[in-house]
Amino acid sequence: MQHVTATELAQWLADSSRTPPLLLDVREPMEYRICHLDNATLIPMNTIPGRLAELDGDAEIVCICHHGARSLQVAAFLERNGFAKVTNLSGGMHAWSLQVDPGMPTY
Repeated sequence: MQHVTATELAQWLADSSRTPPLLLDVREPMEYRICHLDNATLIPMNTIPGRLAELDGDAEIVCICHHGARSLQVAAFLERNGFAKVTNLSGGMHAWSLQVDPGMPTY
């Protein structure tokens, strides 16, 4: 599994020469409503096992949560289930708000 910082992810998303990853937000809907990355797909952590078929096994996937712990668990689960291009956003949305977008609401 790979890890990416908020700054590195921002650079990746801004780089038009790279295919953008699937941004997999594994938080709860209430958290997602407070703040989220544009184009992020919300699939709460507890629903991931039943929704694996919705994910492209060949896509680059960046797992996102509040601080990076839940997304780390989901990323590991995805790898155990055959997903090869999985990355965890270290520090989660909290790090994004501190390092990339200070105007983003936090909680």
